[in-house]
Amino acid sequence: MPDSLAVNESAMLAGTPVTAAGARARLVRRILKNRNVVIGGSVFLLLVLVALFADALSPYNPTRLYPGQRLKPPGAQNLLGTDEFGRDIASLVLHGSRVSLLVGGVTMILTSLGGVAIGLIAGYYRRLDLVIMRVMDGLMAFPAILLAIALMAVRGPGVWNVIVSLSIVYLPRTAMLIRSTALSVRELDYVLAAQALGRGGLGIAFRHILPNCMGPLLVQGTFIFAYAVLAEAILGFLGVGVPPYVPSWGNVIASGKNVIREAFWVSAFPGLALTLAGLSLNLLGDGLRDTLDPRLRRE
Repeated sequence: MPDSLAVNESAMLAGTPVTAAGARARLVRRILKNRNVVIGGSVFLLLVLVALFADALSPYNPTRLYPGQRLKPPGAQNLLGTDEFGRDIASLVLHGSRVSLLVGGVTMILTSLGGVAIGLIAGYYRRLDLVIMRVMDGLMAFPAILLAIALMAVRGPGVWNVIVSLSIVYLPRTAMLIRSTALSVRELDYVLAAQALGRGGLGIAFRHILPNCMGPLLVQGTFIFAYAVLAEAILGFLGVGVPPYVPSWGNVIASGKNVIREAFWVSAFPGLALTLAGLSLNLLGDGLRDTLDPRLRRE
C-alpha cells in the first residue's frame, strides 16, 4: 500500500520506529474518519443501549394485557399507541430489541467461528476442500428463508432454535469468504517459509493466514448481523420463529397485520426500528469495507 510505505519510509528516515501500536492507532483514526462508520455505528450503539436498558426505559410491562386500552392511537399515555390486546407498543418495541439483537449478535458470532474453522481448513488442505465446499454449496442452493423455515419446522419455536437455524443458514457465506482469502494467501512467501521451517498446518493456518482474514470477516459479520435480524423478523411474522408471547420486532409486526387498516402504528413502529437496525448495520459494514480494503481506499 503506497500510503503505508510512505509513512514507514518517512518514519525510518526520521529515526522513529514504526510500531504495531502506531499502525493500529492510524487504522482507528482512518476508521473514525469514515462517515458511514460514524453514522451507522452511532445508530447501532443507540439501539444496543436501548436493548440493555429496556426495563428502565419501558413505561409498562410489555406482556401485561390492558383490554380497556386496546388500539389506542399514539398519545400522552401511550407514546406509540397500543395493540389489539392493549399492550403498550413502545414497551414492546423496547423489549423486542433485546430478542432481535440477541439473535443477530449470537448468529454473527457462531457463523464467524464456524466459518473461520471451515474456511481455513478448506482453503489450506486441498484434499478436504472439495468435500467441504460441496456441502457448503448444497446449503447455499436453498433459499435462506426457506431453509430456515424448514429447520424451524424440525426444531420447533424458540429463541435459541432460531439462532441455531440462522447460524446453519448463513455459515456457508462466511466459510466461502474465509476460504477464498486463505486460497490467495497460502501461496505467499512467508507462508511457504513457515512450511519450510516445519511448522504444522493448523499452526500456519491460524497464525499466518487467519490475520489476513480478519478485515473481510469483520465486514461480513456486520452484514450477517443485519441478515439475521431481518430473518428473525420474517420468521416471527410467519409464525415459525420466536414464540408469540416473547416480544420481538417480528412478532409485534405480525400481531398488527390484522388491524393494519384501523391501527397502522402497531406494525409501523417496530418496522421502523427494524429498518434502523438494518440500515445502521449496512452503513457500518460499507464503511468498514471502504476503510479496510486497500483497493477501495481513497487516501
